[in-house]
Amino acid sequence: MPILNRSKIRPDVLKLMDDLLREQTNGVLEFLKAKENQGVDFPALWQKLMEGNEHFFKRERTIDDLYDWLTKDEMNFLTKLFRYSFDYAANVDQKKHPIPKDVKIETVDAGGVPAEWQTAPGAKEDRVLLYFHGGGMVLGSPNTHRLFTVTLGQLTKMRVLSVDYRLAPEHPHPAQLEDCTTAYKWLLSTGIKPKNIVIAGDSAGGNLTLTTLLKLRDDGIPLPAGAVCLSPATDWTGSDESFFENAETDPVLADVGLFWWIPAFLGGADPSDPLISPICADLKGLPPLLLQASTSEMLFGGCRGLVDRAKAAGVNASLQTWDDMPHVWQSFGLYELPEAKEAIAKIGEFVQKLFK
Repeated sequence: MPILNRSKIRPDVLKLMDDLLREQTNGVLEFLKAKENQGVDFPALWQKLMEGNEHFFKRERTIDDLYDWLTKDEMNFLTKLFRYSFDYAANVDQKKHPIPKDVKIETVDAGGVPAEWQTAPGAKEDRVLLYFHGGGMVLGSPNTHRLFTVTLGQLTKMRVLSVDYRLAPEHPHPAQLEDCTTAYKWLLSTGIKPKNIVIAGDSAGGNLTLTTLLKLRDDGIPLPAGAVCLSPATDWTGSDESFFENAETDPVLADVGLFWWIPAFLGGADPSDPLISPICADLKGLPPLLLQASTSEMLFGGCRGLVDRAKAAGVNASLQTWDDMPHVWQSFGLYELPEAKEAIAKIGEFVQKLFK
């Protein structure tokens, strides 16, 4: 039974998400054609996933109980399937909206962490937007977010370093955080000044933006000029009621079966650890923060709570909100939603003020 209530989604947003789902489904079908994937009864596995998802949102079972809902082989299969389908849809999107030929894309080893430089014409060599992609700590890559990050680089006139950090379940916490902090320290080792770096990320990448700041602060490493978090995951403890209340109006997160992503990422770690759930952290000393979120998405309550705590700790933090938008609409609606263009423009204004 789907958790999303389609009657509560704005028609243009619903069409956008349906179009995306159609491309992802095409990716799933191509994935299932591969000989090595044909031994799995996918319809039965998907039904099992949705049943677990329903138990999760009805709170009939705990996260720990549900982690055993799927076998390790089933989790591994779904991980490969999701990653393939998201990359498939990203590749289709890049064919529809080709990266401008004058944008330079090159892979780089950022201190042992794979990453991608994206340099648009006019980008200042000494200013870097360090980007951490979203995907629930389980999927995503510089490729899946390339159209969006290139747009940010064009807008801000900064070089973008998009980090391809390790993913769960193969690599649970703290692998992701280690990779992100390593990439930042590598930038410093190349001569980039902290005052010329802005860290940004969406969803899980927004979480990593915040936890990277906390880890750098705690380790006494100079912090960047500021940070931008788009619908960040700030609370992995399951204590935010709006996470469940907003599920029926979240067309991105409600029905992907993320109940097993959470323990896969945690790997047995305490979800209240500040370097996992930054809403539990002492936020003193962080640089200026901009958070953007939709009031109808599952992560909204955590975003609001994080900004409230940051302000109370003396941090220059702001939360910009939109109604009726999907999770990370800035990227998903990059070419279709006027609210995406508006939000991206506000990111540009925030970054511009950091360098005044």
